[in-house]
This record gives sequence, structure tokens and C-alpha cells, in this order.
Amino acid sequence: KVLSPVASKISVFTFEAGEKSKNLNTVQQLYKVLIEEKLDRKSLIIALGGGVVGDLAGFGAATYLRGIDFIQVPTTLLSQVDSSVGGKTGVDLEQYKNMVGAFHQPRLVYMNLNTLKTLPEDQFSSGMGEVLKSGLIRDARFYEWTINHMSEIQERIYPVLVKMVRKCCEIKAAVVESDPTEQGERALLN
Repeated sequence: KVLSPVASKISVFTFEAGEKSKNLNTVQQLYKVLIEEKLDRKSLIIALGGGVVGDLAGFGAATYLRGIDFIQVPTTLLSQVDSSVGGKTGVDLEQYKNMVGAFHQPRLVYMNLNTLKTLPEDQFSSGMGEVLKSGLIRDARFYEWTINHMSEIQERIYPVLVKMVRKCCEIKAAVVESDPTEQGERALLN
């Protein structure tokens, strides 16, 4: 409904949640829908979900018709602070993680931090691992701030989450700007 006023046609592609769907078979299913729905170079893919959705949709966008635009709408903490920033997209090939991919920057990343209040504790904790890693690697003061605000973070207090996610995105963006195709410093984040 939200997109109806600005989109002449809306198609939906869904797949089973989780890393097990992040493969070329799912990408092939996506391509089939894109072709059947007659998406062209002016079309846009919107990735609404976590990191797997963003990686798969971004890779599909990078390779369909040699590249169409896409928007990231990350809904997990991990995807908000990491995978939605930097334009790395990819899928797994058999047991090899992220072996097929492309660098394809989204036109826009839109985050609604209220989605973080809906996450199960294990998913939120997974994202916190990335938050802490960002501070440890690039910004000791931010790491200390995170530790000092852990109770508010665990309670998912909105203004604290905003500050935390924004700082992580700034850290990731700085790394990406200095190493956009992961030839050096950016590999440190992995």
C-alpha cells in the first residue's frame, strides 16, 4: 500500500528465511519472477529483511540485466550495522559462503529502528557482536560507550539504539570509503 502511489506495478518475491536459502537456486527463482513480471532497467528491487535478504536481493539487482537499482530496508541489528552498508552482495555456492557476489551499491538504505524491538534475543545478540567488534577494531571510545550503555541497549531504548546504529554505520562507511572493493583494510572487518 505504501508504494502504490509511486509505483506503477509492485511484485513480491519471498523465500524461506535463513542462510540455507542464500544460494544460486533462490537467485534463479528471483530471476524468473523478474523476467515474468517484465522488470526492466528502470525497475527497482527493494530488499526488506535481514542480511540474507539484502545479500540475495542485492546480488540479483547487480546481475539482472547487468544491473538495476535496489534499496536496502534492513530489519535486523546485524544487517543495519553491517551488511546493508558498503554494497557487498553475494550468495553461497554449495558449502562455500559468499563465493559468488558483486559490489553493487544500493540507491538508498532505509532503517526503521523500531524493527529492533521485534527481534528475538539471539538475533539481537548476533548484531551486538558486530557492534562490539566495530568499536574494538576502529573506535575504543565507542566501544566503552557501548559497554557503559549496555543496560539501555538491552532494553532497546530508542535514542540509545539510534546513536549506536548511527556510529556503527559511520565506522563501516569510513572503512568502505577507504577500501571499497575489500582489497585491504575492509577485510579486517571480516
